[in-house]
Amino acid sequence: MINILYEDNHLLVVEKPINIPVQEDSSRDLDLLSILKADLKKRYHKPGNVYLGLIHRLDRPVGGVMVFAKTSKAASRLSEQVRTHQLKKEYHAVVLGKISATDHFVDKLYKDTKKNMVIVSDKGKESILDYELVSFKQGLSLVKINLKTGRSHQIRVQFSSRNHPLYGDQRYNKESKHGEQIALFASSLSFFHPITKEKLTFSLPLPKRKPWNLFENRK
Repeated sequence: MINILYEDNHLLVVEKPINIPVQEDSSRDLDLLSILKADLKKRYHKPGNVYLGLIHRLDRPVGGVMVFAKTSKAASRLSEQVRTHQLKKEYHAVVLGKISATDHFVDKLYKDTKKNMVIVSDKGKESILDYELVSFKQGLSLVKINLKTGRSHQIRVQFSSRNHPLYGDQRYNKESKHGEQIALFASSLSFFHPITKEKLTFSLPLPKRKPWNLFENRK
């Protein structure tokens, strides 16, 4: 069952589980969008197709907060907030090595669709994030990330390109062991309600599994 954080006539805010695609992909595995639509159809006894607008995405192995729109008007207004950077995304990640206390990353990232890999390249789109170090323990750094742009694999590539790949990242961390879960979590989401204009913020506690459980006094 999906953890619903908030719901009204316009919005649905949920916790995306790890290892579930946000929408249908080539794997044909059950995806979050289909699960939520089926749940809405059942709970509200809706005939026909259920509308649910996808506003933003998370990589398949990544869990955390996501917002969906229940009407086309809400979808349009939330998408505009994404374009104008009013929708704020905060992530936590565990990266290899001791990283500096704070930094501002700016890169151009290009997606090689044939390999499904993202690289730093002049052909790419500008990608920006800020982070701060929360804690360092056993050769790992827990960081809090303010994502300014939402490019595909952005966080994973920007840290990996600086020799601080994410723990458990099977794609961009050569030291990752088979079976390890990527240590990236969408911990908080802030935006303005598309109808009432009220500012809403939704946050989740960090996972308790390894390597998150190595850190104490996490914020």
